[in-house]
Amino acid sequence: MNYTNPLIVQSDRTLLLDVHAPLAEDCRNALIPFAELERSPEHLHTYRLTPLSLWNASSAGFTPDDAIKVLNDYARYDVPQSVEVWIRETAGRFGKLRLVPAPSDISDGQNEDEKSAKEEFLYLVTASPLVYKEIAASVVGRKYLIPCEYEGSEPTGGGSEKSPLVTDSEKQHCFRLNLTDRGTIKQALLQMGWPVKDDVPLLDGEPLEVSLREKTLSGRDFILRQYQKEAAQAIVGNKGPGTGFGTIVLPCGAGKTIVGMTVMDLLKTSTLIVTTNISAVHQWIDELVDKTTLTRDEIAEYTGENKTIKPVTVATYQILTWRPEKDGPYPHFALFRKRNWGLIIYDEVHTLPAPVFRVAAEIQAIRRVGLTATLVREDGCEGHVFSLVGPKRYDVPWKDLESSGFIATAECIEVRIDLDEQKEIEYAVADLRKKHRIASENPKKPDFVKKLVEASPSDKILVIGQYLSQLDELSKMLGCPIITGKTPNEERDKIYADFRSGKIKVLVVSKVANFAIDLPDASMAIQVSGTFGSRQEEAQRLGRILRPKERKSRFFTLITRNTVEEEFGANRQKFLAEQGYQYKLWRCKEAGDLGDFLENEQFCLN
Repeated sequence: MNYTNPLIVQSDRTLLLDVHAPLAEDCRNALIPFAELERSPEHLHTYRLTPLSLWNASSAGFTPDDAIKVLNDYARYDVPQSVEVWIRETAGRFGKLRLVPAPSDISDGQNEDEKSAKEEFLYLVTASPLVYKEIAASVVGRKYLIPCEYEGSEPTGGGSEKSPLVTDSEKQHCFRLNLTDRGTIKQALLQMGWPVKDDVPLLDGEPLEVSLREKTLSGRDFILRQYQKEAAQAIVGNKGPGTGFGTIVLPCGAGKTIVGMTVMDLLKTSTLIVTTNISAVHQWIDELVDKTTLTRDEIAEYTGENKTIKPVTVATYQILTWRPEKDGPYPHFALFRKRNWGLIIYDEVHTLPAPVFRVAAEIQAIRRVGLTATLVREDGCEGHVFSLVGPKRYDVPWKDLESSGFIATAECIEVRIDLDEQKEIEYAVADLRKKHRIASENPKKPDFVKKLVEASPSDKILVIGQYLSQLDELSKMLGCPIITGKTPNEERDKIYADFRSGKIKVLVVSKVANFAIDLPDASMAIQVSGTFGSRQEEAQRLGRILRPKERKSRFFTLITRNTVEEEFGANRQKFLAEQGYQYKLWRCKEAGDLGDFLENEQFCLN
């Protein structure tokens, strides 16, 4: 026991971090790879160990021994033996089930039709007879799996590579499955608590000569950062079995697009990129032309406005999930099969729409990478990303990149405001959803926004919110442009360009600007309302102001006191608290009270 240590490990697998203890910051960084933050009040932060957090850690090479060592190094009291046992047993499930291709000697000497028939099957193997019996007795086992004996010496790999050897025990505990059921089975087994290690080689797509430039098209030196190289290499590996798929987790502003382009450079194959909106499509195309040897003639845009397909095609999730009838087919899913893609990049993979998971389950033979700032999904579908796109292969704590100067230093301030008296009765009798909207649209908020903008003349400011009527009012009051989902794409791109150039200093944006928008000089964000308690939205909105810059970035959130907005706000802050961001709390009755805070913080002494 060491009473100065910051961590209390409890037998229910919750971890309490004393943020005032000397080693609290080091402990927080050590927990990030394998534990999930649940609550982050002032003094004790609560983490929880979950199966998915351990399996993601295992996929990235973080062993059960590594996790147990972290707990023992930082624990104030002895780590319960039951927790250590649970970590070893749970993390140890990763790799107990493996997907492997057909044995090499089955195909040898066969004619092409016989070879083709064999290639329609894969094999699920395990060395454990107990696991084998459990899977065989399950619904997924009865529906999709055929018990068999693996007859070959070892499975074949792609090119000269070979899959890991199939042991004698695995040969005896083997199932055959249809190639087309590969993703569905991985998904179903994960839900049973058995993550599948996929050791089936991926298919090579159509070759494409693409390389990163040493100088950008605009003439600037282009140098990859070390973590960007490592992230790309973590996906590509040796190009053999078990590599070529996974998720990269990096903060907004850290260059996830560059990581995607580096993977393209390493694989040199035809690539489909799917992202969140048309503005993001245009940014991807501009970045590809600026930083790779690709020309615009080799890159296509597949959106509602332009549906062409070329060796590199950039599409939106929106067009892929469009269908003419509510219960009809998705006609644009065909894009995934229109070309012999060798790589699919899922940008902002945490927003991957549920219908696209269906396609992701089908196209398991294609190399794929998910890019995201946070694996948090409010719909609880993190497991789908793990099993269908791929487990987390690489991440870096946000504060590590901040201290290295790769993302901006940011300060988060929550400004609590009294509810307007005229709204108190309406709020008291409203249901939960209506309470949230009344609190979010507190009539006092515009005065606070105006005060913050006036006090920050040297900043380039984003005012971000959820409700369009509120945003329209703020746009008119501030005399600045507004971007919402209704803004035409051409106008949207022009406004973004004017903001980047400095022609516009203040911009009001709805949630359409949450994702994949590069506004490198934005140094201040004022969040007036949000999507209930969305942790991913909070992280993305802070990300809008994290591009590296000389000045400190500031993220203000306006919260109505003594309302549901306080509770939702606390939940929104969880992920950022896990990354080490602390929220200062200012309580102001009137907008004029902000002056004392701003002056004391020396924010507006420009």
